[in-house]
Amino acid sequence: MAKGDGKDPTALSYAEASSELDEIVAYFEDSEIDVDQLVVKLERATALVDELEKRLTETKMHVDELAPRLAAVAEEASIVIDPETGEVLDD
Repeated sequence: MAKGDGKDPTALSYAEASSELDEIVAYFEDSEIDVDQLVVKLERATALVDELEKRLTETKMHVDELAPRLAAVAEEASIVIDPETGEVLDD
């Protein structure tokens, strides 16, 4: 089992939650499924997916907020940055 198994998903790092979810998926793919564990593992997987999606959404919102600000600063410094990708563009 993953280190975070049983911990509140919000207390796990993204990598820990993702790793635990991978282990649950592997359990369903590689094991004879224990009926007593089925609901427990599905509920845990759902909680992990919900937390991972929440973090991805929050991160995207943060990036969407910061990218235009970065582009504005770069413009002032005569550096052209693509606001969607963050890549420095050639003049």
